[in-house]
Amino acid sequence: MRLHIVTGKGGTGKTTVAAALALALAAEGRRTLLAEVEGRQGIAQLFETEALPYEERKIAVAPGGGEVHALAIDAEQALLDYLDMFYKLGRAGRALKKLGAIDFATTVAPGLRDVLLTGKVCEAVRRKDRAGWRSYDAVVLDAPPTGRITRFLNVNDEVAGLARFGPIHNQAQAVMRVMKSPETAVHLVTLLEEMPVQETMDGVEELRAAGLPTGAVIINMVRPVVMDGAAVASARDGQRTAIAKALSQAGLGGARRGGLAERLVDPLLAQAHEHAERVALERAQREELASLGLPAYELELMGDGVDLGGLYRLAENMRKQGLGVA
Repeated sequence: MRLHIVTGKGGTGKTTVAAALALALAAEGRRTLLAEVEGRQGIAQLFETEALPYEERKIAVAPGGGEVHALAIDAEQALLDYLDMFYKLGRAGRALKKLGAIDFATTVAPGLRDVLLTGKVCEAVRRKDRAGWRSYDAVVLDAPPTGRITRFLNVNDEVAGLARFGPIHNQAQAVMRVMKSPETAVHLVTLLEEMPVQETMDGVEELRAAGLPTGAVIINMVRPVVMDGAAVASARDGQRTAIAKALSQAGLGGARRGGLAERLVDPLLAQAHEHAERVALERAQREELASLGLPAYELELMGDGVDLGGLYRLAENMRKQGLGVA
């Protein structure tokens, strides 16, 4: 797989997952490009570096000596590249930018921004060096959220239909060949919660209807299972005294009625009940996701947030599960 597109509902951690996937893919001496298109500089924050310019820059070294390069794609700069590449308007394009025409075009023209952003990504996928080798072994795109991913990726199909010949038509067709290639996969990041799972289900349906290649479901921020409903019921049904004694032996007060240890039993059982309910809900959400028939991977919740070291741990977790292995 050469192009990995990562999408997900807001709040599911898709940028973090995209960054970890880029690290996983860059292991063992490979080169990966990690691109973002939403102007949030999320990649720079995760890798604890300065804001990314509109140029490819090495930001990390993966295990085994591989490299992760990053690019924050700007629609205005991408349009200047496009005008120079197809119409040789290098200086004229820069003059248009000074006049505000570039900003006007990328803001007003429907779909133009997405055409330029996807075009830049596909150029990086296809690019080769002078010896004929691919510039990157893999490209990872931190894409827009699931709610608009299909339109974002499929916009060039619409453009190719509107412009039936010429460079615009040819460029749009070239982009769609990459987007619908067997070497492309759209991965969907979700949480084991009702709304993100439903948006993932809807997103997969839309991608399939558009003929875009779905990859894996990546379940992020998975919390450990401490006990299930049966264990909670058992504790509630006959183990209150034993729980109080255990708490007392741990130095948390007396186990007799009214003692501190005895008073802690009900709050602890209430928390255990809430935990068991969450486990049951998450089991149901897993079953929903399994019905999609896609590979599924799970990434642990990191309680203190994800720092640079956490990214490397997530990347290693991916590789152990087979995601990101060439």
